[in-house]
Amino acid sequence: MTATIRSAAASSLRLLLLAGIMLGPVAALAIAKSDVIAMEKRGAGLVLFVSLQRQSMS
Repeated sequence: MTATIRSAAASSLRLLLLAGIMLGPVAALAIAKSDVIAMEKRGAGLVLFVSLQRQSMS
């Protein structure tokens, strides 16, 4: 029974490592290209952002 658990744990670890190697670069690229992190605040967007922030504070 211990050998079965150890074998299953090793297999799961290999699968997790392989998934991380395959999906890691894709996830990093998606985060780097995301517009949510680098939200631009210019012009009318800045005015709207500031007014919404002020309303939420009061």
